[in-house]
Amino acid sequence: MILQSTRVYIINDWLPAQVAISAASGRIEGIHPYGTKPVDMDFNDLRIVPGFIDVHTHGAYGFDTNDGDKAGLRRWLQNIVSEGVTGLLPTTVTQSEEVLTKALRNVAEVARAQEKEPDSAPGARILGIHLEGPYLDKACKGAQPEAYCEVPDPAQCRRYWDASDRRIRIVTLAIEHDKDYRLTRSLNEMGIVPSLGHSSASYEQAVMAFANGARSVTHVYNGMAPFHHRDPGIVGASLRFHNVYGEIICDGLHSDWAAVHAFFACKGTDCGVMVSDSMRVKGLPAGTRALFGGNRIELYEDGSAHLVDSGKLAGSTLKMHEGLRNLVEKAGVPWQTAINSCTINPARLIGMEDRKGSIRTGKDADLVVLRDDYSVAATFVCGRQYY
Repeated sequence: MILQSTRVYIINDWLPAQVAISAASGRIEGIHPYGTKPVDMDFNDLRIVPGFIDVHTHGAYGFDTNDGDKAGLRRWLQNIVSEGVTGLLPTTVTQSEEVLTKALRNVAEVARAQEKEPDSAPGARILGIHLEGPYLDKACKGAQPEAYCEVPDPAQCRRYWDASDRRIRIVTLAIEHDKDYRLTRSLNEMGIVPSLGHSSASYEQAVMAFANGARSVTHVYNGMAPFHHRDPGIVGASLRFHNVYGEIICDGLHSDWAAVHAFFACKGTDCGVMVSDSMRVKGLPAGTRALFGGNRIELYEDGSAHLVDSGKLAGSTLKMHEGLRNLVEKAGVPWQTAINSCTINPARLIGMEDRKGSIRTGKDADLVVLRDDYSVAATFVCGRQYY
């Protein structure tokens, strides 16, 4: 199959090109000059970009990763392609070991089946799991349940690793509670990214965490002390060290657009990672109430989710293609930086840049076709059109 457009995002630029896809492997088998070969699908001047990768997302359409429900997970994967997502890390919420173990096994089982037969769970591919907690600081827990926040435990985390079929790719933890960086070092040995988040760590503690192997910061600005010019904290550390990855929620509700712009100005084109941090109420009507980690949340008209008891911001319902639009049109972030933040940067973060994140010969044919208003015209996952 050959697709073409006058605007294909290749080698960080818009080029008129044809993309040839192998039906057998689902990979890109060649890129040719525009108009040189007969095409199966001509998208004219619509933009073709790499598939979006969301490395921090709890659920949508009434499903939460902690549910441990195969049908709900499959429904999520099938629907998420409508916003251009071709790969994701289902993300857990702090809870008991019993609940988390069940959730991890559920994701692993669906992922294994999907690898053997993609249409067993048609849609976006499960690229791993993000374990957010339970090793969080109680003062910065946000909407996560305080009763289940624990001190980092390498032995327990190893059990989670085994339950996940060794699919955990990121663990968010409060580094100040990780004595002698034992869990951080253990995660690195397992090939898992330690990410600082829901943490009261100081700037100095964050810097030492990076020195000991932490490689990312979870939803920068949120779940940590605000930046202060005499007490920069984790925010200051994440902005200061350009080669450390940083997630950011680009919905305009979790962070002001000026703060989003400043974040990407510091991170550059290679280490900023856009995430949705979406919850089960995504895709449901405003006013919907549901549970998140045992806490009651409500979906507001503006798309934000809040704790019912306190009214505090609890999470997001951001769609990734809307996040891309927000970065370019509202935060003033350059196209290259914006696209990289939801394609090649998350792929590099989780060690999958050899297969995912860019349009190159030999890589998986994960492609999104965008209209000028950033709405999704088509989504291809490993060469299969799922939207």
